[in-house]
Amino acid sequence: MAFVRSRANASSGIGVAAECKQTFLELQRKKSHRYVIFKIDDKGKEVVVDKTGSSTESFDDFMDSLPESDCRYAIYDFDFVTEENCQKSKIFFVAWSPSISRIRAKMLYATSKERFRRELDGVHYEIQATDPSELDIELLRDRAH
Repeated sequence: MAFVRSRANASSGIGVAAECKQTFLELQRKKSHRYVIFKIDDKGKEVVVDKTGSSTESFDDFMDSLPESDCRYAIYDFDFVTEENCQKSKIFFVAWSPSISRIRAKMLYATSKERFRRELDGVHYEIQATDPSELDIELLRDRAH
């Protein structure tokens, strides 16, 4: 019974800081950021902004910002040119959960993902990655086209 109760609290008890939505809107509408990395705070109570990347940063900068052994949520604004030579942009939501991260962190991020994801209106694609090889610029390019 205690396991069921704690699981229900984990999936519904994580809040979303107002700064998360505001920062996402800055990326989406103003193109102020290339990416935003989010984390669940140390108390496990809410999702907060961990880091932002300026609009001039690259995909490699984004990948370097993801921790090697801890989970994160991320938004990446992928710019590309279509075959018709039109400049386009697609927003990707990334659920980053490295295989070497703690089990508790993986479970917390997994159970809170949908709640957080619903707060970010305007995401085009979602990617679940456990390793850098699962999050490649070519994967984004293929999905965007």
